[in-house]
Amino acid sequence: MSFAKTANLGFPRMGGQRELKFALESYWGGKSEEASLLKTAQNLRADHWKLQREAGIEAPPSNDFSFYDQVLDMATTLGAVPSRFLHAGGPVDLKTYFAMARGSKNATAMEMTKWFDTNYHYVVPEFERGMKYQLHSAKAVDEYLEAKALGIETRPVLLGPASFVLLGKSTDASVDRSQVLQAILPLYQELLSRLGAAGTDWIQIDEPCLCLDLDLEGQKLYREAYAALQSGSPKLLLTTYFGELGTNLDLALSLGTAGLHIDLVRAPQQLAALLTKKPSRLYLSLGLVDGRNVWRTDLAKAMALLERATAALGVEQIQVAPSCSLLHAPFDLDSESKLNASVRGWMAFAKQKLAEVAVLARAIEGKGSIQKELDENARLIASRTSSSLIHKPEVEKRLATIDESMLRRNSPYPVRREQQVIALGLPLFPTTTIGSFPQTAEVRKTRAAFRHGKIDQQAYELFVEEETERCIRFQEKIGIDVLVHGEFERNDMVEYFGEQLEGFVFSENGWVQSYGSRCVKPPIIYGDVSRPEPMTVRWSTYAQSLSKLPMKGMLTGPVTILQWSFVRDDQPRSRTCQQIAFAIRDEVVDLEAAGIKVIQIDEPAIREGLPLRRADWPADAARQRRLLTW
Repeated sequence: MSFAKTANLGFPRMGGQRELKFALESYWGGKSEEASLLKTAQNLRADHWKLQREAGIEAPPSNDFSFYDQVLDMATTLGAVPSRFLHAGGPVDLKTYFAMARGSKNATAMEMTKWFDTNYHYVVPEFERGMKYQLHSAKAVDEYLEAKALGIETRPVLLGPASFVLLGKSTDASVDRSQVLQAILPLYQELLSRLGAAGTDWIQIDEPCLCLDLDLEGQKLYREAYAALQSGSPKLLLTTYFGELGTNLDLALSLGTAGLHIDLVRAPQQLAALLTKKPSRLYLSLGLVDGRNVWRTDLAKAMALLERATAALGVEQIQVAPSCSLLHAPFDLDSESKLNASVRGWMAFAKQKLAEVAVLARAIEGKGSIQKELDENARLIASRTSSSLIHKPEVEKRLATIDESMLRRNSPYPVRREQQVIALGLPLFPTTTIGSFPQTAEVRKTRAAFRHGKIDQQAYELFVEEETERCIRFQEKIGIDVLVHGEFERNDMVEYFGEQLEGFVFSENGWVQSYGSRCVKPPIIYGDVSRPEPMTVRWSTYAQSLSKLPMKGMLTGPVTILQWSFVRDDQPRSRTCQQIAFAIRDEVVDLEAAGIKVIQIDEPAIREGLPLRRADWPADAARQRRLLTW
C-alpha cells in the first residue's frame, strides 16, 4: 500500500446502536457466552471497515478495536500482566483481560485515569519487578488479516513503545522506565516484522506523549526506542495528537520514521514550524478534521493549510486525516431526528467526518473538483456565524460588564469565617457529605417512567419529595451537621444543568465511550449560554423546609460543565466558560436570597481541564480563579 491520500486514525468501537456495550454487559452478567461476544466484535469490525472504505478512506485503521481499552490491549500483548492476576503465561484470555480492567474476587483492578485531556479513560500499565515480557498476542496481525480477507487493506495501529512506558507506572522503585523499554523493544520489533510479513506497508505508531513536556529521560526513551525500530519495512507513521509538538519537533523529526501525523485542529500553527525544517523526504499526515468534537469542518480554513503543505512538499507526500482517533466523536449524525435543523446542519459526527476527509483529499489535485462542496460548506459556516440561535446580544453585553471589582471578594476570609460561625452555629469540626446519594434502581425506574410519559409530573415530584425526606432523616439520625438533599431529581451533574440553560442541545444517540462499556452522551454547547430561570432553588428550599439544620445548595461549576460537554468551536473556550459562570453566579444569588446559607460548587474537572503543557498552566489557572471568584 502506497502512502494513501485519505486515512483515519481510529473509529468508534461501540457501534451505531452501542452493540458492543450490550454484548459486553451480557457476557459479564453471565447471560451470553464468549463466542457470542467474539462474533459481535467481528461483525462490528467488518461493518466499520466497510463503512470507512465506502466513505472514501483509503487507509482505514485496524487494531483500533478493543473490548475495553487500547492501552490495556498493548499491556496484554506485551505480557505486562501484574502477578496478582495469576497469569501462567501464553495468550491472555478474556477472563484475565477483564479482571485486569474490572477486578475480580481475588485481585483489584488496575488503575484508570484520563486519556490526556479527553473524557476517555485508559487502564494504566503496571511495571513490576521480575515481570516477564513476552509477545502474548497477535491481535494486531489477526485483525489486519481479518480485514484483508474482506478485501480491505488497512493500516495497523500500535501504541508506540515510548508512550506506553511513559503512560505506565512502576510498582517497585528498582524498576525504571528505561529497563521496561529495553525489555519490550524486541517484542515491538517482532510485532512489526510479523505485520510486514502479513503484507502491510505502513503502520500507524501512536506517540501522543510527544505533545507533552518531556524531560531528558523522556527524550532519551524516544531516541532509544526508534533507533531500535528503524528496519525500513514496514514504514512507520509517527502519530501525534491533542496538541503541538512544540519543543519536541526536532526530536520527532530525528527519530527517522517515514511519516509524521500532526494535529492541525488543536495546533494549526505547528505546520509552519514543521515546514521551516524542510523535511523533504518525510510523508506528512495532516489532521485537518476535528476528531473530538461534533462540528462541521470549515473547509476553507482546512484548504489553506492543505495548500501550504502541498506547495512545500508536493502532493505525493501529503495525506488528509482527522486530527486524532474518531473514538472521541459520536457515531453518525444521520441517527439524529430531533435536533434543530439549523444546529444539525452545523454538525458532523464520525461518519460525516470521514466524508470531510475524503472531500479535502480530492482537493489535493485542485479545488475545482470540490467547488460544489466548498460552496455548500461556506453557506453553512456563514449561517452559523450570523445565526440568532447562537448569538445573544444580551449575553455579549453582560460579558462586557466584567471588571476588576467582580474578581475580588468584598471581605477577606477571616472576616467571612467569623460571620459564618455566627450565622450557621456549627460545631468546631462540622460533618457533611459531598452531595448526591445513590441513584437506586427505583429512582432510575421512576425517572424513566416520567420521561416516557407513564407517570405525570405531580406523581414524579411526589416521589422525589419522599426520597429527599428519607435522605434528610437518615442524615439527621446519624448526626450530620450540614445536610444535602440527595439530588434524586438529577440525572447527571452536567446534563441536569445543561437541560435548563439556553445554548445547549442534547442528541438522541450521540454516545461516546468513556471506558469499558460505559458510554456517555455529552451535552452540546452550540450558542451563547444563559439561565432563563432558577435551576435548583425549588428542591433546595423544599429540602431546607424539612430540617432546622443548614442545607447545602449543590451546583456544578462552569469548568466542569465546559469540560464534560461538546463545546462550540466558533469562539474561545474561555469565553464560553465565562457565560456558564454567569449562569452559575445567578443561581448562587437566588439560592442565597431563598435562605440557603451553604452552597457547594463542584469542580472535579479543574485538573483535567488544564493544558497539556505546564508552561500554559499559569494563564489557565488564573482564568479559572477569576471564574470561581465571581
